[in-house]
Amino acid sequence: MEKLKKIDSCEIYCFDEEKVNRVKQSIEEHDTLTIVKVFKALADDTRLKVAYALCEEEELCVCDIANIIGSSTATASHHLRLLRNMGLAKYRKEGKLVFYSLHDEHLKQLITLAFAQRKEVARQ
Repeated sequence: MEKLKKIDSCEIYCFDEEKVNRVKQSIEEHDTLTIVKVFKALADDTRLKVAYALCEEEELCVCDIANIIGSSTATASHHLRLLRNMGLAKYRKEGKLVFYSLHDEHLKQLITLAFAQRKEVARQ
């Protein structure tokens, strides 16, 4: 039986130390754990659907989000509260109604790009 070669590893320790040091310093300047929390929040199918709905419409009532994702109001509220607690969504009350929106444009861009990338890969 022929031995398979490992092609995903290097035989040297470091090829371009200057690039390595530059990227390492850049990474250290960022709070990667906060970014990980954003991706973890969006890694849940229901929360991603909620966030995408909020990309499509600037603001939605909890009951409308529940209808969009096909869940109870309590379930939608739970996911919205988690997004809010993580700083990804904000809300406002109007009487007995609660309206949610995404916290900022960057998050909307991230979600929109992810959906666009998925659509592009599906066409290939």
